[in-house]
Amino acid sequence: MGEHSCLSHYVDCYCVAPVKIGAHATVSQYSYLCTASHDTEDPTMPLITAPILIGDGAWVTADVYIGPGVTIGEGAVVGARSSVFKDVPPWTVVAGNPAREIKKRILKSK
Repeated sequence: MGEHSCLSHYVDCYCVAPVKIGAHATVSQYSYLCTASHDTEDPTMPLITAPILIGDGAWVTADVYIGPGVTIGEGAVVGARSSVFKDVPPWTVVAGNPAREIKKRILKSK
């Protein structure tokens, strides 16, 4: 966990592989970070694992599922109740099931 990052209430981290959360990142309530699944192409369905990385300043909003091997880029935002199976580029807003790009995140200058 990075400095000033947060895992909210009822976040489930299925940590069969590492989960890395960057500085100033937030994972909101009821989200599920899943680092393992099964190989459905093998009849014995062995366990497969891959780490999850949530970049600095990213926000995973409420009730989001993030699958094995996914990277949420720096400053990215994942909309509520989304399911993420592919990497999210930095400074991008995604939402849906499966999650799709909604827009690029552009910060307002002060």
